[in-house]
Amino acid sequence: MATAPMIGRWIRREDGAPKVMGSTVYTGDLTFPGMLHARLVLSPHPHARITSIDTEAARALPGVAAVYTAADLPLTRPDQPSRSRQPLATDRVQFDGHPVAIVLAESEEAADDAVGLVTVAYEELDVAVDAQAALAESRPLIHPREESTGVREDAGGHTSLGGGAEHLEQPPNAAAAQRYRRGDVEAGFAEADVVVERTYRTPWVHQSYMEPQSSLAVPDPSGRLTVYTSTQGAYATRSEVAVALGIPQHMVNVVTMEVGGGFGAKYALIDPLVAAAAWKVKRPVRLVYTRNDEFLAANPAPATVVRVKTGARRDGTLTALQAHIVVDTGLYNGGHGGIVAALLGGTYRFPNLLIDAYDVFTNKPGAGAYRAPGAPQACFAIEGQMSEMAQQLGLDPLEFRLQNAVEEGDTFPDGRPWPVVGSRRVLETLRDHPAWRDRDKKGPGEGVGIAFGAWLGATEPATALCRLNDDGSLTVVVGSSDISGTKTGFSLIAADAFGVELDQISVATADTSTAPYAGGSGGSKITYTVGAAVAQAAAEARRQVLAIAADRLEVSPEDLDIVDKRVEVRGAPGRGLSLEEIASLSMSFGQKYEPVFGRGRVAPKSGAPAFIAHLARVRVDQETGEVRVLDYVAVQDVGRAINPAGVVDQICGGVAQGIGWALYEGIVHDAEGRVQTGTLMDYTLPNAPKVPPITPVMVEVPSPEGPYGARGVGEPPIIAGAAAIADAIADATGVRLTQIPMTPERVLEALRER
Repeated sequence: MATAPMIGRWIRREDGAPKVMGSTVYTGDLTFPGMLHARLVLSPHPHARITSIDTEAARALPGVAAVYTAADLPLTRPDQPSRSRQPLATDRVQFDGHPVAIVLAESEEAADDAVGLVTVAYEELDVAVDAQAALAESRPLIHPREESTGVREDAGGHTSLGGGAEHLEQPPNAAAAQRYRRGDVEAGFAEADVVVERTYRTPWVHQSYMEPQSSLAVPDPSGRLTVYTSTQGAYATRSEVAVALGIPQHMVNVVTMEVGGGFGAKYALIDPLVAAAAWKVKRPVRLVYTRNDEFLAANPAPATVVRVKTGARRDGTLTALQAHIVVDTGLYNGGHGGIVAALLGGTYRFPNLLIDAYDVFTNKPGAGAYRAPGAPQACFAIEGQMSEMAQQLGLDPLEFRLQNAVEEGDTFPDGRPWPVVGSRRVLETLRDHPAWRDRDKKGPGEGVGIAFGAWLGATEPATALCRLNDDGSLTVVVGSSDISGTKTGFSLIAADAFGVELDQISVATADTSTAPYAGGSGGSKITYTVGAAVAQAAAEARRQVLAIAADRLEVSPEDLDIVDKRVEVRGAPGRGLSLEEIASLSMSFGQKYEPVFGRGRVAPKSGAPAFIAHLARVRVDQETGEVRVLDYVAVQDVGRAINPAGVVDQICGGVAQGIGWALYEGIVHDAEGRVQTGTLMDYTLPNAPKVPPITPVMVEVPSPEGPYGARGVGEPPIIAGAAAIADAIADATGVRLTQIPMTPERVLEALRER
């Protein structure tokens, strides 16, 4: 009997138990002979000219091997400002926590002590803190114009749909300025029976991974460099290190370590700096961020201000959308404005729209990606508008969304069409769920809210290998970082494509000197792309095995099956060869058969967008303003659930982070640009008691190009949290909040003003 299908089996993540038991080895656990510990000297000023740096006392401290400034390191000067390639400030610091020097010492304690002995003299300069004010300025405040044009940090493979945008005149402090236009907005608003105009604000939000940024660089006598790192993209890291040092890529080998959380933030942020220090000192160097370093000198999600005006007819038909988007992108452009615009104007069918999107430089760290970058901000704004219009029109809010949700063939603001999507299916599934049908059964102070959203889905070419081992087992080799249990999914894909049980498959992530190419683990694309390559590689390995067996048994390959680790002639039980025998026939001295070595290569033509529909039930204490989430339903189109257990994990984790966006999280800067939430004592996260029961509901609308129809599942579940909870608060109190996090103070203030 042939092996039963593997796809859809509920399988526990292979990396789960080691992480829970504490046996997983992270970058920060590694040591090498002669290794030096690095610590950063960070600026206490958001903007200042460096007039002098005195490192003498620090270098004289016992145990200190070196103290380097930007002038000391062998880094090539980039054509454009770049955080990873210009990691230390040169003539001026430009955000609170901007690294100024790196200390290398024999112990972490000595490095910590030496940091305090580095004396830096500053001349403070004017600070650009407010992005809207910076946008209105007629003088460049952050980058001279010749430096700022086109500055773009790697957002981890996340796609900004800007191909059909008009380029607006770019203000001096704008990293990007785009306009999206369709139809006649003024005519659209003239046709509307209801017009809603509001401004929505979201803060800087840290990704809050458990493992901080970590990197270890080890030079060898041959002139090569090995980097062990917590990274989401080994090949991107190799490229950044090689370019920064001005050496060929083959001289850099990147070893992807276990990643203790990344969520879009871990793309070569510190690796070039660590590599340059190791290259200079000719010894291994390890840098592990402190938690304070994380809040000051990492790459969090940017703050946004989104002013939206929408109109609809009495029958629920949308007529127009106009929006002005300001993304506070900090010192470097993360390219979020185009994504916010794409989802703000592309989730519903607006026949007339006009969206202006600006990414604006300020004196804050460069914005990075955070799980569906730009999507929570866009969803918070457009869903607030949809609920408000439905209320004013007296329409059922879910049916109003169903009436206007985009489908296949509808277009983004830039004119590109949506592919096959499950937009209606997720809304219909939520409509039929008991949590929505019973929404009127509410206790005192309770409210029920909903939100609808989508993630674009990124794409990138990928390769994978599958080889038969001597004992008849199979090894799949990939080059992608496993940040979400993807290796377990690859095992299922390979087992299904080859035709064996799961225990016959192992998946290995190789380093960049030997691994097949894979893009960064971001954009919800790894199962979609690398998984497809794994399926090809395993299927090719199966064909090779059957070809060897067919020749040996003198039958056609079409007459063979793989059953219980054997290749057998169909209808002739007992006539066949074991996989171990076939391995011996292809990997032994004097044999005539080529080794079994399957290869898979893919380059998907388009992404596989994933839609979600969420429901939140909350209780609002109108005396204290405290909001408690009581229940949560998350409906998501997953295309095809390769490993449903892993999908459920991703949905629950994303919902928890969405609750953090909604109620608790936000990096606070004072009027001078200094961070006020630099520790976990100040920056609030949703701990276990704050996360309610979550009901994941999987909808399967297969993607034409995904392996077995799979779509990316990692990013969509975070998108709707803030919007759904804001809607539930409005249902409970009659007040719609337009700024997150919706803290008790903000809720009370809104209640007083109603």
